[in-house]
Amino acid sequence: MTFDVVISGGRVLDGTGAPAFRADIGITGERITAVGRLEGADAAQVIDASGRFVAPGFIDCHAHGDALVFDPEVQLAALRQGVTTFVLGQDGLSYAPGSAATVNYATRYFAAVNGVHPFLDGAASVAELLAGYDRATALNTAYLLPHGTIRYDVMGPSPDAASASELAQMLAHVEKGLADGAVGLSSGLEYLPGRNASSAELAALCWPLGALPYVTHMRAYGTGAGVGMAEVVEIARSSGAAMHVSHLHGPADVLLPLVESALAHDVDLSFDTYPYLRGSTILAMIVLPPQVPAAEVDRALDVLESSSLADWWPTLDGLWPRLTVSHAPGEEWAEGLTIVEAAVRKGVPPSEFCRRLLVDTRLEAGCVVGRPDEGPEGEESVRRVLRHPAHTGGSDGIYVGGHPHPRGWGAFARFLGTHVRELGDWTWQEAVVHLASHPARRFGLGDRGLLRQGLAADVVVIDPATVADLATYAAPRTPATGISEVLVSGVRVLSDGALTGRTPGRALRPTS
Repeated sequence: MTFDVVISGGRVLDGTGAPAFRADIGITGERITAVGRLEGADAAQVIDASGRFVAPGFIDCHAHGDALVFDPEVQLAALRQGVTTFVLGQDGLSYAPGSAATVNYATRYFAAVNGVHPFLDGAASVAELLAGYDRATALNTAYLLPHGTIRYDVMGPSPDAASASELAQMLAHVEKGLADGAVGLSSGLEYLPGRNASSAELAALCWPLGALPYVTHMRAYGTGAGVGMAEVVEIARSSGAAMHVSHLHGPADVLLPLVESALAHDVDLSFDTYPYLRGSTILAMIVLPPQVPAAEVDRALDVLESSSLADWWPTLDGLWPRLTVSHAPGEEWAEGLTIVEAAVRKGVPPSEFCRRLLVDTRLEAGCVVGRPDEGPEGEESVRRVLRHPAHTGGSDGIYVGGHPHPRGWGAFARFLGTHVRELGDWTWQEAVVHLASHPARRFGLGDRGLLRQGLAADVVVIDPATVADLATYAAPRTPATGISEVLVSGVRVLSDGALTGRTPGRALRPTS
């Protein structure tokens, strides 16, 4: 028995939901070639996993690393949590497919979320985007077709319903993107231009998906999640597609009956959550009323410079203390401050500071948002929702800005340290199902998510006694602890908690 790598002495959590068992993992090239007792085997590298769990690499079902996955700091943030794959193209907005004008729009509008891609110049296809990720980073990447990008490429910022011709053009984009290797279709129905789409438009674009999912940032969350879920069920009934709801958050007494009702209507439904109460997004989406044409920056700035919103700003007085500036290009001094705190420093009312910030950053500002249900009841809802078997793990990690949300550095470690070890919301074997094998099945990544002979060798070694998130709202860019050894496609990318500099990450395409 000769291997390139042997991980010895650990307790294997294979992703099937079976309890941990004592076994060694033998790896040759990119594949697992043996799972069992391998005493006496020859190997170029031996990793001693005694006293630790060995698990398949985790799949972050909702990550905004589209541009920043190339950044070593982001790779370290993910790997220190055991995440080996990012699912990108979220919320209906990313860089492909589209013309140069479309790429420019998606880049600018979502700059506070996705950042600026370091290599794209002009038009981009899904095939070109995936080729740029392949073996260029320590993480695997999978890509969802972003509905908003596709709509903009065909219709620009138009709020109108799609004509038959426009719908046909969008459908052609979806079919070509799937052929290029996308793992599903995403929408962002609180963002532009996605919010202008009807359920019928979205259902029509779901027809080519087959077993791959429609992944949606719904039109409403929290206590209003029934509106969003009703549309999910309608699209599922019309198209027959599998449904996946992004970052499902809100009171469990509202959300869980909605999930159960959808399942009872034979909807193939899954969802992801992150284990925090606060959210994060672009400031404009949170504070601007629908009549502001935020998809057209110059027109939106004209509105902001006018007095036409004078009656709108006072309606947001209760919101300002819950908003923390995460990204403010040119106004970096404000990052990490609440809108109220920053306004005090400027000597202006919070509404005026927010208006100026939007104008000065040309709508690029980002924020962390405290939810109204923050507190013990909200925490209990998080626990109840993540225990549902349809749940998968997602960080919704945003890596842009001087003071981002800590979830990109801590969500998966928090699942393990807080929700498994401390609270017992999952067993260890259940955690691996929620974070690895269930996501792999959902996105058609048939050779990931399990530790099984013949599958890709994405493997993490977990210390169950110490794994924990260290990132906080005050210090969000702090890497997690307790996972110090990670392999991607059989290559050691994290050793003793440090990056090795290797970049074996693959641009993944559906395999089943």
